[in-house]
Amino acid sequence: MASFKNKIFSIFFFLLITTFSLLPFSDHHNDGSPSPPPSPPPPQQQYISQTYPQPKSRNKPLGTWSLLQRSTGISAMHMQLLHNNKVIIFDRTDFGPSNLSLPFGQTCNFRHQYLRSSPDCTAHSILYDVASNTFRPLFLQTNVWCSSGAVNPTGTLVQTGGYFTGDHKIRLFTPCNDDLCDWIELRRNLSVQRWYASNHILPDGNIIIVGGRRTYSYEFFPRNPIGCSDSKAFNLSFLIETTDYQEENNLYPFLHILPDGNLFIFANQRSILFDYVSGKVVREFPQLPGEKRSYPSTGSSVLLPISLHETLQSPAVVEVMICGGARAGAFPMAERGVYTAAARTCGRMNLNDVSPEWIIEKMPLRRVMPDMILLPTGDVLIINGAGRGTAGWENAVEPALHPVLYEPDKRLFTVLNPTRRPRMYHSSATLLPDGRILVGGSNPHVAYEFRGVNFPTDLSLESFSPPYMDERFAYYRPSILTVEYDTDETLSYGQYFALTLSMSFSGLDRRVMVTLIAPSFTTHSFAMNQRLLVLHVDVVEQVSLFGFRVTVRAPLSPNVAPPGYYMLFVVHDEIPSHAVWVHLH
Repeated sequence: MASFKNKIFSIFFFLLITTFSLLPFSDHHNDGSPSPPPSPPPPQQQYISQTYPQPKSRNKPLGTWSLLQRSTGISAMHMQLLHNNKVIIFDRTDFGPSNLSLPFGQTCNFRHQYLRSSPDCTAHSILYDVASNTFRPLFLQTNVWCSSGAVNPTGTLVQTGGYFTGDHKIRLFTPCNDDLCDWIELRRNLSVQRWYASNHILPDGNIIIVGGRRTYSYEFFPRNPIGCSDSKAFNLSFLIETTDYQEENNLYPFLHILPDGNLFIFANQRSILFDYVSGKVVREFPQLPGEKRSYPSTGSSVLLPISLHETLQSPAVVEVMICGGARAGAFPMAERGVYTAAARTCGRMNLNDVSPEWIIEKMPLRRVMPDMILLPTGDVLIINGAGRGTAGWENAVEPALHPVLYEPDKRLFTVLNPTRRPRMYHSSATLLPDGRILVGGSNPHVAYEFRGVNFPTDLSLESFSPPYMDERFAYYRPSILTVEYDTDETLSYGQYFALTLSMSFSGLDRRVMVTLIAPSFTTHSFAMNQRLLVLHVDVVEQVSLFGFRVTVRAPLSPNVAPPGYYMLFVVHDEIPSHAVWVHLH
């Protein structure tokens, strides 16, 4: 009997120790003060949703939401997926302590803060590991509030600008396979301050940085392709012309590199095709009618999927789409507590037309501060934001809880299942390699506010699984087994290469599509550098009962696909595989 009791006690003790070993350690600030409260669960109040047409088929899957992290300790103002399947996330640094301590022994930073000046021993950036659903703190030296970024051809994030001590700064983050990599701040500075600017990688691998608050110019990093000083800013009068009195409405301009090598720039309601080498406007496009579209009347923009021909250097159809925004005067009205209805329209235009015109689409829901994410299928997900107001502190109400799926080929919108967490000002989203959307952020307050406000600061991370991830489609989902690289494991422009893949379903027909997606730097409702290319499929062969070999051709030039890392998806009958990373150079 005693032996039996001893065995029971041993089992109980083992289970107790195991349970405690799995619990996270408590997080305390290095200065000895108690930690601020963690991000609360979704508020119990029921947010008012907009009415919209119900889908015709109630059996059609409408996506699912999952809470990944109740609190990461910071709010996700900025987000960038890296090619090692980790996401770098960061907030501004001047509001006071975050809810995440720096590692023990890390040097505290004496920051000039929005509210006060004091030592700050907390992290304002994290590295999120998608596979393990874990994160670790990173150290930022200067303020990255409302900054911008782009990943260079080697996979390093080049992050620029910010506020006060950070407005001239250039920072790098190079992915690593251990926990030793962190932010590096360069001694070299930007030539002028950049706050609310936009970045884009160029065909030659350099990065162009455009605009910013009261900054009507552009510059390059690391090299200047124009041939003069690397640290020189070039005037861009278009940014002056698109500035509205009191409102601005031209910050975070939308940038897209076109297959002819020129840069599409959109601000406010106007857009140009810009030769950044000569500094000349090649073409001015018609004004987008309706509401204002740029910060703080924030809409969003994507370059719709580009289908590549086997031999043509430049695609015949290159379309831009811009959705959401707010009417003229909405920002000063919101500052007074009067929240006007957000835009319900999108503008879509083929930039290659001889006489291009905007085609106006009507969304099922009004939206300001939307994020537009390109999906592997070529569809567009519109997510986050609000139904009334503008960007800015406390400037919006009526959270847009329902994502909306837009199918460009059908010109069809579908309202998807809602989240319970409002994602208002300073929220973000990005596509993950498995096809989910990572969603985080929302802090429409000067500091972190968790109680007594309509929309508490949100420190959580969620994922949204689009309809194609529904379990009923698992049978049709392809799995990529191998990619045939060059000897240096890179893809060359114009190269034919083969993929081997498997499927539970033994048939692979003409509905197979291979897509490349460039990961975006997402902040303030604009996914910088986002790009989707539909590759030319040359041959599809069945090599076994459930095995297939697909031969495709890489993009022909860096104008079509700037050098760097891309997610490669195989899509069969509108169901995508998990992505593999390829390096195009």
